[in-house]
Amino acid sequence: MKRKGFFLLLMMTITILLTSCWSKKELTDLAIVSAMGIDKTKDGRYHLTLQIINPGNVAGGMQGGGGGTQSPPVTIYSASGDNLVEASRRASGTISRRLYYAHANLVVVGEKLAREEGIDTLIDALDRDPEFRNTSTLVIANHSTAADLVKTLTPVDKIPANKVLKTLEFTERKWGENVKTSLQEVTKGLESPGGGTIVSGFRLVGNHKQAQKLVNLQESAPEATLEASGIAVLKQGKLVDWLYGKPARGTVWMLDKIQGTDININWGGRKQAIAYQAVRQKTSVSTQVKNGQPHISVHTRVEGDISDMEVPVDITNPKVITKIEQSLRKEIKKELKIAVERAQKNKTDILGFGELIHRTRPNQFKKFKTEWNDVYFPKLDVDITVEAYVRRAGLRNKSFLSGIKENQK
Repeated sequence: MKRKGFFLLLMMTITILLTSCWSKKELTDLAIVSAMGIDKTKDGRYHLTLQIINPGNVAGGMQGGGGGTQSPPVTIYSASGDNLVEASRRASGTISRRLYYAHANLVVVGEKLAREEGIDTLIDALDRDPEFRNTSTLVIANHSTAADLVKTLTPVDKIPANKVLKTLEFTERKWGENVKTSLQEVTKGLESPGGGTIVSGFRLVGNHKQAQKLVNLQESAPEATLEASGIAVLKQGKLVDWLYGKPARGTVWMLDKIQGTDININWGGRKQAIAYQAVRQKTSVSTQVKNGQPHISVHTRVEGDISDMEVPVDITNPKVITKIEQSLRKEIKKELKIAVERAQKNKTDILGFGELIHRTRPNQFKKFKTEWNDVYFPKLDVDITVEAYVRRAGLRNKSFLSGIKENQK
């Protein structure tokens, strides 16, 4: 009988606790932040630019009431403060709703702020906020302010933050010169023994004033848009360099983050004559300490398809395929070597070599730790080995150009 009474009391207690709604948040009281831009003003204060979603305009296809007046899918609010918390609270004075950061999946940092002051204090503030997600994507405004990027209205993707995130995702998957990095990943990189990491850059192309107007969305060829632009190199939290083209892709390759890309090689006296599409790749890095000096070995294996040929090539001949693979290995190795040399020139271990030695040989790394970036990493001996294989040639084996050439004889 006592046991039944105990369970009855327990059930009543649980029922009372579960019916509580003390932490409820009404949607009509929330201003959902989709993106946050952070700049530094001339007087040294933080300038916060918030991209707030207009739910009715997004769901309704940007159609307003009455005479069908168009309204933007997002509204921009700005405020300044001595720190991010103050700037955020000052912004609440102009908004009729409570700022809600749980859906803020994009943080944009102005280039001037990243270069002059760094992002360490920003990450610390965001990481402390229990509402802000550390999985949010971080980008650096390339030759622009964060405010200009956040204010830009974009076609196709109604919410500009989604445009940035999707562009990073697909360019990483298809081209390989950009990476989508979260706050958590950036934090981990800055806390590594090398103290260096990379963040993708984004820039505004066109007139920044035109980018903020609805008319920009009504043109088949918008006068202003956003595009992925380079990789920012961060050393101890500060922007020290921008990587574009081969140095950028080589860096992504060294970090084993290439999901897909195209590589062009010369053939028959013509430059960039054959396009090779990488489908699978794996880059592994190992370390040794020889005569008291660290040594790194990099091995990359690539498999892919021939996607384009601008000259007649007999790819049914195994010797021709072997020659193509040799050219591919040479080109990939060249890009990897360029990436290593650029990182060593910047004295910034963005490739994770120091972290690898620290993890696999912690006792030996203690000797290198204090002078790793300035002494050991710039002179590090790196051996690079590449394997590249052609697996398929698309829907055609015999070149279409070869057939034309035979008919002309």
